[in-house]
Amino acid sequence: MDGAGIDVWVGSGETKIDAIMVTVDLMKRDSEIKILIGCTEEEKEIVYKTHNETEFMKGILIRRK
Repeated sequence: MDGAGIDVWVGSGETKIDAIMVTVDLMKRDSEIKILIGCTEEEKEIVYKTHNETEFMKGILIRRK
């Protein structure tokens, strides 16, 4: 949405898409989808916390089954 391409988080695991993070940034008036590739559960938790640490940015983590 911001014209800067798709953000990707690359973890330490197997090279496959594990999940996506859908975020809304109220300050920027922006929403984005971030792709998680090869992330462990601990790495997914870091991504989740990173995108939910302020009252102006929130996100949901959608795991692939």
